Formats: sequence, structure tokens, C-alpha cells
Amino acid sequence: MKLSEIRIICFSPTGTSAKVATGVAEGVGDIPVVKTDLTRETSKESVPREALAIIAVPVYGGKVAPLALKRMEQIKGNDTPAVLIVVYGNRAYGEALNELDVWAGTHGFRPIAAGTFVGEHSYSTSEFPIAQGRPNEQDMAYARVFGEKIRRKIESGEELAAVDVKRITRPKQSLLSLIRFIVAVMKWRKQQVPMQRSPKVDPERCVQCGACAAVCPVEIIASDGKTLTEEGCIKCCACVKRCPHQARSFDTPFRQLLWKNFKKAKMPQTIL
Repeated sequence: MKLSEIRIICFSPTGTSAKVATGVAEGVGDIPVVKTDLTRETSKESVPREALAIIAVPVYGGKVAPLALKRMEQIKGNDTPAVLIVVYGNRAYGEALNELDVWAGTHGFRPIAAGTFVGEHSYSTSEFPIAQGRPNEQDMAYARVFGEKIRRKIESGEELAAVDVKRITRPKQSLLSLIRFIVAVMKWRKQQVPMQRSPKVDPERCVQCGACAAVCPVEIIASDGKTLTEEGCIKCCACVKRCPHQARSFDTPFRQLLWKNFKKAKMPQTIL
């Protein structure tokens, strides 16, 4: 099969999903790349059969970010070969890859490869780093090698059979850490511990530069940095991470809990 283009389709508030997808595309080779970034808008398009779609999304709570699925709803393939990628914050990706596989199958895509990668967690801070700096150089090298393997599969001349994403290797996880995490979360729910609903702004630090408004996927931040409404905030923390003056913060007890129980770095896994 001769590819006409690589179509990157991504939802990536903090840039990690897009970065991994780009690394895979680089590994596939010198083929024209068309990028559809759904982070701030919906797109309606048809991806040709001769293209290779690289579909990359973040994982929120063990599932594909709901807004990502909503933004992808009007994108259709034409029996288009696809690479499915989920990026999670070093805890677990749950059913996200299976969920993305179902979406692909019902929207005209044929997954010929899939991967799970780690990206810096939305809640990560310098005090409680959770997969900080990921995807790192090692991850990106892995992504490029993955792309090279995909290219060889396409050029082999054999039929591009769909992969069973359920057979991908799951990262190892300490049972004790997982139990501690689950028990803590159940306790908070039982006690109805109040949780911050959206990032807060420090008026003494904010210079109203508009950087936060420019990256908010749901557009609930005004150009002066004020949050218009907490409704719709997906807690991606893009505004927190992109603020050049550290004027925004999102305080959550999950941060320390995740840092404590999921320190061991998980590695990317792929199947093709």
C-alpha cells in the first residue's frame, strides 16, 4: 500500500498527545502530514482510504476524555488504516484504548496498530511530580521506532489486518499502591470531601496576558484571565501549565495521592 498522507487527529490540551502522535508520524517517514487538532474546535471531515490516520487522545479517569470523543464525532474514515494512541498520567489507562478502538470501528477506521504512552499528569507540580516531563526523549525515541515498524508493516505487501487492542501488554502495577489509592478515593466519596471544580487565579500574579484563555479547550476563561464559569471545566489544567506567571492553580487531594502511589515510571506499550 502506498500512503498518500499521514492524518494526525488529536485532542491535546497540554500537548502530550499531539507530541506522541507527531513522533510516531516522524518514524513512519517522509510523507505529507495533515494535522487535525480538535483541542479547541470540532472538525467535520472524511479521511481517505490511502491515508494513515494517527489518532491520539488523553485518558481522564481511565476513559478517553469525553470532550475528545465529542469533537471527533463528525470525523469519518473510508476503511482507513489507523494507529490508535492513548496517553495517560502514569496511573492507568483503564478501558480507554478499548473505547477508542470501538469508536474507530464505528467511524470507518481499521486499527492496524495501537500504543499506550505516558504523559505528564494534569495534576503534576514541582512539589508533587507525577510523570513530570513525559513524554521524555526515551518515550519519543520509542514513538519514532514504533512509527518505523508501522511503515514496514504497510510496505510488506501483506494484507493490513486489524489488531486486537485487548492483547496489548498492560503495565505492571503494585497491588498495594492500587488498593491504597482505591480506599482513599472511596473514603473521600463517603465523606463527601469537597473538591475544587476549576483552577483558581491569583490576582497578584495575573498580568492579564490571556495565555490561559488561548489554551482553554472549553473557552470558559476571559482574555483578562477571569474564569467565566466553572461549568464545563474538564480539569485538564492546560491553563495552569501554560501560565507564564504561575498565576493559576488547581488544588486537589488527588495530586499527593497519585504522587505517593504511582511513582514508578510506566513504559510505553505497543501492538501491531
